[in-house]
Amino acid sequence: MSISVELPELGESVLEGTVSRWLVKEGDAVELDQPIVEVTTDKVDAEIPAPAAGVIEALLVAEGDVVEVGAALARIGDGSGAVAAPPAKAAPQAAPAAAASAPVTAPPPPVAPAADGPRSTPVARKAAAATGVDLRAAEPTGAGGRVTRADVERAAAAPSAAPAAASAAPASARRSRTPDFGHYTVQEGDLVTPMSPLRRLVAQHMVFSKQNAPHVGTVAEADLGGVSAVRAAAKSAFRESHGISLSFLPFIVHATVRALRENPQLNASVLEDSIVQKRDIHVGIAVETEKGLVVPVVRHADRLSVAGLAAAIEDLSSRARSKRLSADDLQGGTFTVSNPGRKGNLYGFAIINQPQVGILRMGEIVKRPVVREVDGSDAIVIRPMMHIALSYDHRAVDGAPANAFLWRVKDLLEEADFDV
Repeated sequence: MSISVELPELGESVLEGTVSRWLVKEGDAVELDQPIVEVTTDKVDAEIPAPAAGVIEALLVAEGDVVEVGAALARIGDGSGAVAAPPAKAAPQAAPAAAASAPVTAPPPPVAPAADGPRSTPVARKAAAATGVDLRAAEPTGAGGRVTRADVERAAAAPSAAPAAASAAPASARRSRTPDFGHYTVQEGDLVTPMSPLRRLVAQHMVFSKQNAPHVGTVAEADLGGVSAVRAAAKSAFRESHGISLSFLPFIVHATVRALRENPQLNASVLEDSIVQKRDIHVGIAVETEKGLVVPVVRHADRLSVAGLAAAIEDLSSRARSKRLSADDLQGGTFTVSNPGRKGNLYGFAIINQPQVGILRMGEIVKRPVVREVDGSDAIVIRPMMHIALSYDHRAVDGAPANAFLWRVKDLLEEADFDV
């Protein structure tokens, strides 16, 4: 008797995943809950475990394939039956010997469209149905030549003056009539590295955000002298009590969530022609890992103390870097804080993490001479200064509330009224 291994639900709004790496091959014996395949979604990388002990009878999809939730990935049997022949696009061990000499860095060839239309992701088909876009009119940029949601949205936003028949023309013909300003010819000595599934998904997400949200940026300069003093007084006892270092990040997040509570316009999303202000405050913390950027979420961040935020951030960051995040850890953020680290440069504007309407990016903390009033007179003193930059979605937030929010974050940091 065979058991089908299916792609499970990996979080809300996750409809599909990309098979990034098989951890087993046909004929391998596996134990219950042994990881057998790595799947990448736009939320998280996940290892899919074996639902039962047995022998891998067949791998039903190839590395790089995009599959829908519920699709069969493999079959596990008791070992009594013959192992099925691998699929045409199976994992590397089934490839002919001649293929072994092919460069591993070569990107996969585009997949020919099906007879009734181009290959597309489930989200793209849903978007096409909602917008009335013909999938054949969308320029495919997804893995294996698939049409993605972003491709459909670009097609929907394109001018409609061209004759309808033009939309049915082959993609190569359409490209030939349009200057390819983004094309680069690979030169000798160039290193070509195909995007990983996670990198492709991040790229699609960022392009979607920039195309749909009119980004506006504003910057404030905060004096962290008070925060530095609080941190210095508490960090030794904090490490002894909690076993982790006390960084500046939880102070920034604490000030951010207090400012969000007072300025709820930034704790919102655009929903078609409406703006939804969120009751709960769940803060995403951008974390760089060896596989790329992920944004795990601290839930109900406004209910946590500085110590509670520090512990939550340390836990999420550690699990992100050791690939132990679940899809739920990356769901439901209402605002994001990005900390580039010690080498973050003066400041920078981050791309908004959709469907949020704002993201705060920290700059470097640098000691600089500033003018302060000392004993009734102006004096030049050395203070630890940091620029904090806010990117916000002008569809939902005007300049006045955005600047009021950022001013409040700065004000709270300079007051340094933190109980650690």
